[in-house]
Amino acid sequence: MMRRMLRGLAALAATAAVLTACSDGDEPQADPEATTPSPQPQATEPPRPRPGACYRLSFQEALAYTSDVRPSRCTKPHTSVTYAVGRLDNVVNGHLVAVDSQRVKDQVARACPERLGDYVGGTLAQRRLSMLRSVWFTPTVEESDAGASWFRCDVIAVARDDHLANLTGSVKGALDTQEGRDRWGMCGTAEPGTAKFERVLCSAEHSWRAIEVVTFPDGRYPGEKAAAARGREQCRDAGNEAAEDPLDFQWGYEWPTAEQWRAGTTYGLCWVPSEQ
Repeated sequence: MMRRMLRGLAALAATAAVLTACSDGDEPQADPEATTPSPQPQATEPPRPRPGACYRLSFQEALAYTSDVRPSRCTKPHTSVTYAVGRLDNVVNGHLVAVDSQRVKDQVARACPERLGDYVGGTLAQRRLSMLRSVWFTPTVEESDAGASWFRCDVIAVARDDHLANLTGSVKGALDTQEGRDRWGMCGTAEPGTAKFERVLCSAEHSWRAIEVVTFPDGRYPGEKAAAARGREQCRDAGNEAAEDPLDFQWGYEWPTAEQWRAGTTYGLCWVPSEQ
């Protein structure tokens, strides 16, 4: 029997830059001979996104916190679909909170993943075993100042490292069927933890597949040693059950690092060869 203990879960998370302002302390003096600048046009509130809209986003554009990519026809190649549009809760004690504040970012980072299952279907474990992911966008600071207060949730499929898949056909309810889970499932090009391993869609050429989720109690990161130990027996049993020969089989286990835990990846994955 062969065992492979692995670590390092890939996590796809939206990130945004934190803007800060500083002052020299002295007010600039006006030049009486300077030409008075023309007034700048006022920003207008952008159109509210609509559920069902399709976009052709790059991998990096999908990671951005705001987006100026225009919708495209859903009959043409596209990499994301808007599955939910919500309203920002950015008023605290009667005061408007900045759209790029951590409070607003945390709100959207909770709301969009929670709504993903209503669109793509499947159980939480089945969604974690797939390459379908949720990304989210808010208005820019200028758009928020003009009155925009929405957030937008899109579903994407990670094809491989730093690449998105075209969402051909509908992904609505895709994980409710075995066909959909096979198409959008998480697989690997080689044994996880080896140099040739790359995470890919199961509809692409592959030799390993993620088949079970290892759950952890809520709370703080349990530590590297405890995380590594938690899924060993479960993944070994999963590999045994998937093998044709219970005396000769392979299995793998990935557990989250502390950094990935903080980013929301609070589970591990069991891997087995596609055919063994």
